[in-house]
Amino acid sequence: MTGLDDAPAFSYHLSTPSHPHAARNDIRRQMRQRRRGLSVDARRTAALALDRQVGGSALFRRSRHIAFYLPNDGEMDLTPLIERAWAMGKHCYLPVLSPTFHNRLWFAPYLPDTPLLPNRFGIPEPKRGWRSARPVWSLDLILAPLVAFDQHGNRLGMGGGFYDRTLAYLPQRCRWRKPRLLGVAYAFQHVERLPHAAWDVPLDGVATDTSVFSLRQT
Repeated sequence: MTGLDDAPAFSYHLSTPSHPHAARNDIRRQMRQRRRGLSVDARRTAALALDRQVGGSALFRRSRHIAFYLPNDGEMDLTPLIERAWAMGKHCYLPVLSPTFHNRLWFAPYLPDTPLLPNRFGIPEPKRGWRSARPVWSLDLILAPLVAFDQHGNRLGMGGGFYDRTLAYLPQRCRWRKPRLLGVAYAFQHVERLPHAAWDVPLDGVATDTSVFSLRQT
């Protein structure tokens, strides 16, 4: 992974309300609108660029068990990268909603022939994937969608808190910090500073269509 100094300069500056909750909602609204406004060609070009960026990184090459996601609401499409991972013999997973732990994620194996069904949010996930789910701490890498991020490792998601609840144990660990958490976004989702909440789990790095870079020392 490259250093943060090699990352693209901030390309999107927001004038946000002073109240943190209102500011997060304002950023979320603006970024989602911009993301959804991308053309099909722009999405495909970005997905291929991200595949080259992440696929060539040392973190991706050395990771064997990797959690991906399927795009929703204009998110970056990981399909080319998933296909690369399958070709490399890596074990791929998708998040599934836990049937027993409220607002937490499990991670089910994902193969080319895995049947998918929409969850309660309309997002496809492996059919009955919870039966074969892998413990989150046994994964090497999670590629997580986001709405916005900053240079301090802060991630703004869709507001459900699923990844933060699932990975809440990570900030408490000094050793065996698995999995690595890599946010995935378009380069324009990079903002100067995000309001931080106490429950936010910081990112280890971010992958965009222009670069892959580390955000904190691990």
